[in-house]
Formats: sequence, C-alpha cells, structure tokens
Amino acid sequence: MTKTHDLGHLSVLISGASVAGPALALNLARYGARVTVVEKAPALRAGGFAVDFRGHVHRTVLTAMGIWDDVHAHQTRMGPQSVVAADGTPRVDLPAEMMSGDVEIFRGDLARIMYERTKDSAEYVFGDSVTALTDTPRGVEVAFERGAPRRFDLVVGADGLHSNTRRLVFGDESRYLRFLDHYVAGFSLPNHLGLNRTGLLYSEPGRCVGLNNYDGDPERAGALLVFRSGRLAYDRRDVAAQKRILTERFAGMGWETPAVLEGLAETDDLYFDAIAQIHIDRLTRGRVALLGDAGYGATMGGMGTGVAIVAAHVLAGELALAGGDHRVALPAYESRIRDFAKGCQKISGNAGPFFAPATERRIRNRDRMYRLLGSRMLAGFFKRMTEKAATAVDLGKYPV
Repeated sequence: MTKTHDLGHLSVLISGASVAGPALALNLARYGARVTVVEKAPALRAGGFAVDFRGHVHRTVLTAMGIWDDVHAHQTRMGPQSVVAADGTPRVDLPAEMMSGDVEIFRGDLARIMYERTKDSAEYVFGDSVTALTDTPRGVEVAFERGAPRRFDLVVGADGLHSNTRRLVFGDESRYLRFLDHYVAGFSLPNHLGLNRTGLLYSEPGRCVGLNNYDGDPERAGALLVFRSGRLAYDRRDVAAQKRILTERFAGMGWETPAVLEGLAETDDLYFDAIAQIHIDRLTRGRVALLGDAGYGATMGGMGTGVAIVAAHVLAGELALAGGDHRVALPAYESRIRDFAKGCQKISGNAGPFFAPATERRIRNRDRMYRLLGSRMLAGFFKRMTEKAATAVDLGKYPV
C-alpha cells in the first residue's frame, strides 16, 4: 500500500451498525482510516431475515473483505421451499438456489462477522444517535443525542430505509420513500410443524403466510406475513399496535394461520414495515454520503445486502484512490453505484405481488410460472436471470 492510498489522516463517522456500516468500516480499515460507528440500538442486532449473495461480483467483494470463508461457515444451508394449498398439499416446489442464491446467511450473523473483524480497529458507540450535522470547510460538526459533539472529515449514513442521516441532510423521508402497496412482518415462533431447513408459503388474494426453519433448530421457526394494503398510519415503535394490525388483516385466513397468529401474540422479536423503496436524486452532499438502504434501499427482494456490500467496497476504494479527497471520491462512488443499485431495486418491485397476488387468478398464474422456472430444463436460465442484476457493476481497480 503506497502512501497515497493510506487514509490514516481521514476520520469517518458511520451512522448505522447493521450491515452497510460494518462493511464500510471493514473496507476502510484496509486503508488505515480512523472510523467511528454510531448505532442507536444498545448492542449489535442479532437474528433478522436471511440474506443471500449471488454471482461473481458478490464473491469478489466478500473475498476482498476477507470474509468469504466466514460467510460460508455460517451459511443457513437452506433447502427447497414449497408453495402449498390450504390443506398443506404442495403446489409448487421452489429450488434452494431460486430462493437462497449461492450462499445465504442470517443478517445478524453477517453483521457479527464484520463487527468482530473491525471492533479493534474502529470505534463502536452503541445506544446513541446523531441529532445534527453541520458541513464546514474543516469537516462535519456532529451533535449526538448522548455523546459530546465531535468533528469528522466525512459522515456516511448507513442507517437503513428510515435513515436519520438522510433526513438531516437531504430532507424528510416522505420525499424519497416510494410505497409499494404491501406490508411485511417477520417473527419467531414455536416450530410446531417440525420444519428442518425448509419453508412453506400459503397465499390467499392479497395476503400470504410463510413458515420456515433456516437453522435446523427443532424448537423454533420463523413466520413471514405479507399483505396488500393502502398506506397505514401507525407508530413504528408501538409493537402492540402492529400486532393488532396483523391480527385484523389475517383473521379468517386458512392453512396454519391461526397457529401463526398465536405465535404473533407471544413473540418478542416482531419486525413490521412497509414494502418500499428509496429514490433520491443525489447520494452525496458535501462531506456526507448515503450507503446501502439509506440511499437506494428496498424492504425486500432487491438484493439490498449484496448492493450494500458492493457499495461499501466501492466507496472505500474511491476514497483510497483519491487519497481521502471527498470532492473526488464521493462523486466517483455515486457515478459507479447509482445504475447498479437502481437495477437491483427494480427486482424488488415484484416482492409483494409474488408473495401476495391480488386475485386467485394471479395466484394460479404465479404458481404456474414458478413451476416452469423451477423445472430442471429452465433452472440454469433462472439462475442467470437472477444473477444479471447482481453482477451489473464495474468494480474498478482499487489498491490492495
């Protein structure tokens, strides 16, 4: 590594410690940057949905980060999943590679791997958040909810779909969040069907219930609920209200839904959000950049984790090439990532209608199409189709 690429003089604040934040911290550590990661949660978040990686670009980046073997060691090894009728009869079998990519891992496990690699080279501050950002010629003056004010050379918002950084610098979320007519929920519950690294999906018009087991735990399973809806007004911090919404929306649904709603009442790890995308004209402003879901996120189906990993690699690489000069590096990052992120976002627009088709006819058409795509004859075609967006980026050549 030449002196030009040494970022030891550069101080970077990253807001968010889910996936994009630790990924950038790990990439910046390769160049010696002084990194602080602030996370509003009191500790690293465990669990979460399973995320997958597909194609040579994802593998190249994970290998460059030095975590390809770790990801494989913690992969879910999820098997095929099935779409079922109300009586549990399989209607369509979905091959593992269709749903789980080349390698799949729980989001929490991935974050933990990257955190362990960076906890000694980066400063992690949990239980705090940014309250104000002021861009000055000398750096970004940052105020925190709990900690004392500090100045950083760069600030990166890696704080998800509902990014606080984006709100402070680019304006209210309502200007950028595009609602896609569906909501999604996920939570853990007893594994009453005895699932073992497999999953089942059941759909009625406008709603879907899924049960899965990714880790082979005989006691616990995961539930997925998706439903079609107009915009709902609710408090994102009011879990009881979210449970009421879900109970009302799924009342009277067949298959295993009554058992799932019993699990919902007891769960303490509910995730509930709109299926939505972020569309913003700029990813950078002055000394501030958006990374991952904060800049180009999709709730599900858009390979958001893969995009975040690739984008973190590119942002750190461009900073290294520019010797830390944000005036050169940030526009280069935005230019290289924008079209790639948008291409992956397009895929996510199908997530809601895939899980919860609006009519019985659309449910039958979905099953017919995926029965064909899952056949041995078209398996290779489907794999190439799903990898196309994941590999549509020029990674550039960055210093090692």
